Amino acid sequence: MLLCVTHRRLCPDDFLQRLSRIAAQRPYAVVLREKDLSKSDYEALARECLAICRRYGVPLNVNTHVDVARRIGCGGVHLPFDLLMRHRDELGDFARVGVSLHSPEEAAQLAGTPATYVQAGHVFPTDCKAGVPPRGLSFLRRVCEAADVPVFAIGGVTAERYPAVRACGAAGACVMSGLMTCDDVARTMQAFSEQDSAF
Repeated sequence: MLLCVTHRRLCPDDFLQRLSRIAAQRPYAVVLREKDLSKSDYEALARECLAICRRYGVPLNVNTHVDVARRIGCGGVHLPFDLLMRHRDELGDFARVGVSLHSPEEAAQLAGTPATYVQAGHVFPTDCKAGVPPRGLSFLRRVCEAADVPVFAIGGVTAERYPAVRACGAAGACVMSGLMTCDDVARTMQAFSEQDSAF
């Protein structure tokens, strides 16, 4: 399964048109990242993205801005680990609560929280974390063993590396730059999905 994480500034073409092509391929969900936007601009973009995602029946998760997620009624949020733990008792109205984490110890603390999936990384070298050593497949395996919800690997996950990710017990991968910059969205996503049947 693929979870798409957005980064509109990487797109060589129109971001919303690209999102529409991504949503047409039915990813597990779309996480609207876009950390550079003011909250008001983020909310305006989130409303446009939600309309696109709903057209294809794809969940949209708002990154960090819990209040925005409630206002637009998207039903999902994605939070860093510390925010999840701080607001764990206030998220019961969301159908989807994703969490980014960076250690198996954090994964083990998720029991009893509203988390519905985990984003774990970065697993492989990636331009987004230039100069920061990747945590590797052994880290991913330990997170998968510790977490009681589906785990999605993030960071440098390509179609060629995807089988190794799934072999660690991950439910799928989060892909950002690969989907924001590729020439053929459908072909890129199919290169991942075709391998899921082996697991």
